[in-house]
Amino acid sequence: TEHQELLSALRSRFETEDRKVLENRVETIGPAISSQLRERSWTAGLAVVFAIIFYVAYAFRKISKPVQSWKYGIIAVIALIHDVTITIGVFTVLGSLYGVEIGIPFIVALLTILGYSVNDTIVVFDRIRETLIKRAHDSFEDIVNYSVNSTLQRSINTSFTVLLGLIGLYVFGGDSVRYFALALIVGIIAGTYSSIFLASPLLVVWQKWSKS
Repeated sequence: TEHQELLSALRSRFETEDRKVLENRVETIGPAISSQLRERSWTAGLAVVFAIIFYVAYAFRKISKPVQSWKYGIIAVIALIHDVTITIGVFTVLGSLYGVEIGIPFIVALLTILGYSVNDTIVVFDRIRETLIKRAHDSFEDIVNYSVNSTLQRSINTSFTVLLGLIGLYVFGGDSVRYFALALIVGIIAGTYSSIFLASPLLVVWQKWSKS
């Protein structure tokens, strides 16, 4: 290969008894994801998922009615899977139509989406927890509806502010960060949607299933 030919030429020119060219490590950076990177990505993703479930279950341990605390964690993870799946789907289409290839920046973007999306979902869940204490006499559906409405403007404004920066990065940034920014744009839009229209309704549906 070209790398080996260059190394051989350097050795023949500079190698002496007192001085040798040593190749301690070779790193190759390319657009394709290796099997090792895929395995590490799955490991990192699973570790994040279990950490989220345990953390949310612990944070909501004092609120076990009418929905058990661990269910908040499960639903948060479902919302995350929704966000990541949409992002991967968009890039699959882009790869099929325009030859867009994913690499390490894309994996970093997915992990960033996981963190951002769960933060937005937890804000809504935390408001539900507060409302359950203050308005315990109301139905769970009304509590969830009130909590979503009270955090709606905050969620949209926060996401819109972040999107402004990412759009600027996508438009004016270099090729090396363009698809990283695009992945974050898609993930944050999906995350804002799932926090409002997916995670909270799933809580109500699960609570109704538990009662039936």
